[in-house]
Amino acid sequence: MAGIIFFRTTDLNRIVDFYAREIGMSIWLEQAECTILAHGNMLIGFCSGSTAETQGVITFYFPLKAGVDAMYAKFKASARGAPAENPRYRIYNFFTSDPEGRTVEFQAFLHPMSLNSGADEALTCRRSTRAFLPENVPDETLGKIFNLCRFSPTSNNSESYYFVAVRDRGRVEALASLRGKVSGPIKAAPLAVAVCADPGRSGAHVQDACIAAYHFMLAAHANGLGTCWIAAMDRPEAKEILGVPQSHYVATVTPLGFPAEVTK
Repeated sequence: MAGIIFFRTTDLNRIVDFYAREIGMSIWLEQAECTILAHGNMLIGFCSGSTAETQGVITFYFPLKAGVDAMYAKFKASARGAPAENPRYRIYNFFTSDPEGRTVEFQAFLHPMSLNSGADEALTCRRSTRAFLPENVPDETLGKIFNLCRFSPTSNNSESYYFVAVRDRGRVEALASLRGKVSGPIKAAPLAVAVCADPGRSGAHVQDACIAAYHFMLAAHANGLGTCWIAAMDRPEAKEILGVPQSHYVATVTPLGFPAEVTK
């Protein structure tokens, strides 16, 4: 189930222009006197009326404080104060107003959490992450990601792929050392996840594993986590560390954790 929040406006064109041009929302649907805009999984509709509905707060959130700072640089002249940390709600935020006086908030959470992003955002904004926060990835979040990955397609529904999560620091560092600088990002994360496949279950096990690996990376991004494709890990040393059969295929070993910075 999804949803849309609608507001009446007395100047539809001006309001749509503000949210599209200034904030970066895209027009999702035109409906007679209404325009629906999208930002990630957020849908806001504005409909022409004799009065403007201005109550409530329209909040846009970012994974890191840098996103809030970028919006403050744009709206500094109209902001109701500089961005600041709010310890009660554990957020970093500031407020401004749209052309009809609605309160618009930009914030970042000061604790790791799911981005709750939409498919468009996941496909266009996922980036390789090489710097991570020290916080561990909760088992609940990891389980949610693996559950989403059950829907990764495979040849003849063979389900030849599987995942190996490694939290032990000795094994994580051993994996990170296998390719020098290239595999170094594995060491920066609280855990590593290998995406493997069993050739005994499918003649297309390599393709199965690669599709599952990217499925995993998109699911991780949608849950606020960063990954980085580390290639050429299908080697005996990696399989020994992972404890998988030498005959199996390792598509990648990716670091996994909460990003420490926004990667362009």
